[in-house]
Amino acid sequence: MHKIIISGYYGFNNIGDESILTSIVDNLKERIEDIEITVLSVNPQSTSERHKVHAIDRKNMKQVYHAIKKCDVLISGGGSLLQDVTSRRSISYYLVIMLIAILLRKKVMIYSQGIGPINRHMNKYFVQWVLNKVDCITVRDEKSHKLLQDIGVHKPPIYVTADPVMSLKKGNIEIGKKRLLKEGMQNKKEKPLIGFAIRGWQKNEKLKENIAKTADKLIENYGAQVAFIPFHFGEDMKMMEDIEETMMHKAIFIKNKYDIYEMLGIVGNLDLLIGVRLHSLIFAAIMNIPMIAISYDPKIDSFMESLGLSTLCSVDELAYEDLLLAIENKRNQSLQDKEVLRYSVEKIQKKLEINEKLLKDLLRQGAC
Repeated sequence: MHKIIISGYYGFNNIGDESILTSIVDNLKERIEDIEITVLSVNPQSTSERHKVHAIDRKNMKQVYHAIKKCDVLISGGGSLLQDVTSRRSISYYLVIMLIAILLRKKVMIYSQGIGPINRHMNKYFVQWVLNKVDCITVRDEKSHKLLQDIGVHKPPIYVTADPVMSLKKGNIEIGKKRLLKEGMQNKKEKPLIGFAIRGWQKNEKLKENIAKTADKLIENYGAQVAFIPFHFGEDMKMMEDIEETMMHKAIFIKNKYDIYEMLGIVGNLDLLIGVRLHSLIFAAIMNIPMIAISYDPKIDSFMESLGLSTLCSVDELAYEDLLLAIENKRNQSLQDKEVLRYSVEKIQKKLEINEKLLKDLLRQGAC
């Protein structure tokens, strides 16, 4: 029995990170036989029930130590774990978890992570020191690869793959439609359905004002139905409430929690997604839904580049007139965009297969 531990930002009600875990667990179960998976989570019960894995409290270091001691491989899995922008302490946590595994002579794999930004000199040194001791590194984009090289990570070889969420299967559109009807969507096919996935991490009154104004104009000019979709219930709901209060017209504000494949089905019903959240854009790509990306972080730009597309602008530069024009352009090239997305997603999914190949090598005690 192969025992694998997965460390990441799990159990925090963030759809993006839960999607990462879903994709990693699904790929491991599908491609590696005789496997036992344990996840470090802030909410072990929820993680265990949702993903059908063992889970332990990530803050209970005694439990974490004993679990790592019994494992064959530690996966530091997906997301932007090694960065010091959102928190100064989280980067140390993930590196300490890896260091425990290294000291216990366990195999350690960095699994399709996005690295950075790392601003503090001490953090750069700690990342360089620890990652030069791990057994396998895959990153989700070229910028992450370059950052690791720049700070001195020179072994093991670094493979560029993609965000693991890109390997998810498509969601059921009919189930997504039922969830949207439950949330207040009108069952009228002639009305375009345009979705917004806004990030509510920092206060940005200008962004809220521009999004609310754009949504109102879409309803007025096109008779569109507009749906606001939260990808992090802890951060996004307040911003959605503020937009709802600001808007002159009625829109759909999704307030119930749905699982990953229900959310994919919801996104699959859209005619267009305007996204700030990275994983909302990834969901749109998987479902071949045209999208407009508004960037708050270089990872948004990197993802859009991987699709052969570009971002509209940064969150600080958004003007509603520009967004309306971009929406009009997207409406006119919808079929072309769908075909581009279908081809790009298939190509990216092929690149992700290297993760499980490298993991199998580790489990056979080989080096990657």
